[in-house]
Amino acid sequence: MEQPIYVLLIDCPDQKGLVHHISGVLYRLGLNIIGNQEFVEHEDNRFFMRTSFQGKIDKKEVIAEIRGFLPEGSSVTLVRQRPKNIVVLVTKEQHCLGELLVRHQFRELNANILAVVGNHPELGHFTHQFGINYHHVPHTGLTREQHEAAVLEVIARYDPEYLVLAKYMRILSPEFVDHFPNRIINIHHSFLPAFIGASPYRQAYERGVKIIGATAHIVNNDLDEGPIIVQNVIPVDHTYSVNDMIRSGKDVEKIALARALQLVFEDKVTVNGNKTIIFD
Repeated sequence: MEQPIYVLLIDCPDQKGLVHHISGVLYRLGLNIIGNQEFVEHEDNRFFMRTSFQGKIDKKEVIAEIRGFLPEGSSVTLVRQRPKNIVVLVTKEQHCLGELLVRHQFRELNANILAVVGNHPELGHFTHQFGINYHHVPHTGLTREQHEAAVLEVIARYDPEYLVLAKYMRILSPEFVDHFPNRIINIHHSFLPAFIGASPYRQAYERGVKIIGATAHIVNNDLDEGPIIVQNVIPVDHTYSVNDMIRSGKDVEKIALARALQLVFEDKVTVNGNKTIIFD
């Protein structure tokens, strides 16, 4: 039987000999390193490292040995690579949800979609066709706090590791976000902040934009300004109608989101302030 793969993530002040010491611990414990990447953020003097390895481990022993020589202010994370458990939040647009459901169906997502939660009922039948629970949690007549409490109650039944906002068109409160620190992934068009509000593609069309893009990011308390994971763009020109731009925008959004989730679910993303370190 093939041995499990583990991922070790290090975030610490930079100093000499870190790679030597860390790999030495794994060697002494009889573990086989199968991948390694490092990066130093010179402005902050921070060292980042992602190491994947195989072998039988005592997780506490590995972490304790590595912490023994790391400087103060260090973070050590050790996880076994496996599909992550997620809940997807939606409103009415189906393109991002559809991409995730198809990839999930064919085991290409590296995640288990436990449920889909929507504030409108439109995507319920579509979701059920993939054998996944859909929970309609309407917001009409409720305050934001009341609605979020109802959504959290549903999510709590599944205890997911991550939430994915697949065109979920509700602004989340800081209190909601605090339940899932660095564990909510969002996708939006990259016209922000140039074209804010309704009909961004109409605004882009009227300005004659030449690229359409999408940004996948980790959600924090700054609306649409969390640490960026993936950004994609495609060219457009004067022949594109508003509807052409909308269709192209949906294509780039769903691909950017899927790529971002692949990186997150393979433990290749580390948050550094309001930026990300991507090991790929």
